[in-house]
Amino acid sequence: MDRQPVVSGQFYPGSANILDRQVEELLQGEPAMTRTLLAMVPHAGYVYSGSVAGRVLARSSLAEKLILLGPNHTGMGQRIAVWGDGVWHIPGSDIIVNESTASLVGQLPGFSLDYQAHLAEHSLEVLLPFLIRIKPGCSIVPIAVAEPDVQKLIRAGEDLARTIKELDLDVSLVVSTDMSHFIPEEQARRLDRLAIDRILDLDAPGLHQVVTQNRISMCGVMPMTMGLACVGALGARSTELVDYTTSGDAAGDYSRVVGYAGVIIS
Repeated sequence: MDRQPVVSGQFYPGSANILDRQVEELLQGEPAMTRTLLAMVPHAGYVYSGSVAGRVLARSSLAEKLILLGPNHTGMGQRIAVWGDGVWHIPGSDIIVNESTASLVGQLPGFSLDYQAHLAEHSLEVLLPFLIRIKPGCSIVPIAVAEPDVQKLIRAGEDLARTIKELDLDVSLVVSTDMSHFIPEEQARRLDRLAIDRILDLDAPGLHQVVTQNRISMCGVMPMTMGLACVGALGARSTELVDYTTSGDAAGDYSRVVGYAGVIIS
């Protein structure tokens, strides 16, 4: 089954030519020499978070095979939903789903092969124009994560890491998340720093705990908790906060902002 875009012309340009030019302008930086195990990037409209996403992905050294982890904003489908086949379309191009890897991942405990969670979800779609530009010919395993149990998230991440190691897969994870939502700028920066510090410490349960205890409205805390557990089990050693900004910088309204952070883990 192929997936058609649902936020083309809203979160990013609907014209292939305009989209290509905008993505090229946003991709600022040279890729690192060390393989990127995980890149954490935001997924808002490009006018708000595109600069952060572009800087992070330009600096990442991604594998040809990408496991995409994003939140499930719609509430539809399974809790850990893997899109198993076909291609995902965006204006002017498409990106193939790695069916063999998706099939294996979809059989892990707690995972399900499920289209429903992805059909109206934007968090992975908005990253595809960047990924196609920097990794032409790459393949993806899209996963929407809505599992609230932190222990199940950590086990899922560790099981994913075990599969990657057993099959000797050369993969990178790309996790899609925004940070605090619709609070004053100063408060957003303070709360988001609490979560970012746990990410930089590779502390999966700590991230989930600090977000829960401080009621941080980080929409991708579930996929990021799972992703941190995965790369921790894969031997991640290095973390870098590439960029942090808020919607206030684009909108000029600092009374109700959304935070955007970009992190590379290798």
